[in-house]
Parts: sequence; C-alpha cells; structure tokens
Amino acid sequence: VHRRHAEAEASALAVLDLFMDTWNARDARAHAEAFHFPSVRIAGHPPTVAVITKEWFQKHYVDDPVFDRLEKEDGWHHSAWDRRTVIWSEEDKVHFDACFTRYRRDGSVIGVYESVWIAARDKSGKWGIIMRS
Repeated sequence: VHRRHAEAEASALAVLDLFMDTWNARDARAHAEAFHFPSVRIAGHPPTVAVITKEWFQKHYVDDPVFDRLEKEDGWHHSAWDRRTVIWSEEDKVHFDACFTRYRRDGSVIGVYESVWIAARDKSGKWGIIMRS
C-alpha cells in the first residue's frame, strides 16, 4: 500500500499554484521559479521530448514572451487548473494527474489540456517542476 506524504504533496501543489499564478500574471522571471532546470516537457502529436534549460527558458519565455504569442495567436487571456490529483507521492517527489483550461478574455475556451506533472524537492530543499506533458 502506498503511503501518502502530505507535506510533500502540499509543497508540490504550492509549486503548481506558483506556476499558474505567475503564468497568468505574465511574469516570466517569477514563472521560472516554479521550475528546476533542466526540466522535461513531453508534448505534441506524435509526442516529442523537450529538455527545457535555463537558456531555452530565457529565450522563449523572457526575451520573446510566450504570453504575447498566445494572446496574438489564440486570444489567450488566462488559464486555470481543472484538476490536480496526486497519483504518487514520496518525500521528495510528487506525481499529478492534471488538467487545465486556457481561456479568452470573454471566457470562451481555447482548449483543455490533460497532462501528467512531476514536482520534486532538490538538495537545497526547493520544490520545482521537473516534468510535464
């Protein structure tokens, strides 16, 4: 039987909150604090694996803000979590079955995204996202 790790789960959820809060605030520098680098993103059809480094993040999130591109391309205004269910937790790592929705300013839905996320605590004690799909 899997033993739950409530403190780890709470810390990992706080990192996912930080991710969404800084994303919606369009604050790329603060958004970086939600991650450990490198982190992994698995996305697309067919799925591809991307290793996100600090340098990649700087180029694609800070120097050329992804938020501006999403607004221009899709009319993106904000995103919201629909679900963040713990599917596995350990002292230093938590896996989530997650779902979020992207919205336009008028509240219409751009898309709903099912994914798996992993947050972990590093040796310094900082929690951050290490993988998302």
